[in-house]
Amino acid sequence: MNEQAAVTALAALAQQARLRVFRALVGAGPEGMTPGALAAMLDIPNSTLSFHLKELVHAGLVSTERDGRNLHYRPALENMNALLAYLTDHCCQGRQRALSGARRRTAC
Repeated sequence: MNEQAAVTALAALAQQARLRVFRALVGAGPEGMTPGALAAMLDIPNSTLSFHLKELVHAGLVSTERDGRNLHYRPALENMNALLAYLTDHCCQGRQRALSGARRRTAC
């Protein structure tokens, strides 16, 4: 991940509703969720949810797939892990012992 992609992803998550949507999708795992299920779970109006999902897709944190008449939104776990790796890449000035193995772990 490069710096610009990291800034875009972090900017997308720096909004309460988008962070809630992203966390809900991560909780759902690779199966993802439909917009209707997300809206009901998070009590977010459909039009507002659509805007936030578009921003998360643009940031590369969420993918979408059409299944017949339904859309399924899924967390882009590989991009999330790339963001986490980017953020922790230079942790503790490269001293791995200070990380206690956390550097090798990924979010999923």
